[in-house]
Amino acid sequence: MKLRYLEVSVGLFVLLGIGALFYLAIQVSDITEYRDTDTYEVIAYFDQIGGLRTRAPVTVSGVRIGRVAAIRYDPERYQARVTLAIQSAHDYLPADTQASIFTAGLLGEQYIALEPGGDYEMLQDGDEVMFTQSALVLENMIGRFLINMAGD
Repeated sequence: MKLRYLEVSVGLFVLLGIGALFYLAIQVSDITEYRDTDTYEVIAYFDQIGGLRTRAPVTVSGVRIGRVAAIRYDPERYQARVTLAIQSAHDYLPADTQASIFTAGLLGEQYIALEPGGDYEMLQDGDEVMFTQSALVLENMIGRFLINMAGD
């Protein structure tokens, strides 16, 4: 009887531990951010997106206001077409807003930072962000530095 009680208590302890790990994983991954909330989509074209991935954050002044919904290559423009899903509560972005790709930390994930302009018209669903700044690729910068050093 004592052995059976020990087995049941160990089993409950293991289940409790698995439940706690699952809860922690949900909290850390911000899975609640992936819910289908009311959003509008805008398009941005970049020459180089680096390691940008779908579901990457879209921020204004460091505050997350949306996510990258899709990334594909546009063969007509020879650029990466990035679709940004912005929460409808943030419908105040001027039409001349600039989108830049930044890296969070030295080796962190990449995200899109929006910098509002001064236009009176606001971005609407399906609009295009006219001003973009591509990601800086470390390998390209090192290559240019080495070429310049060899030229001197």
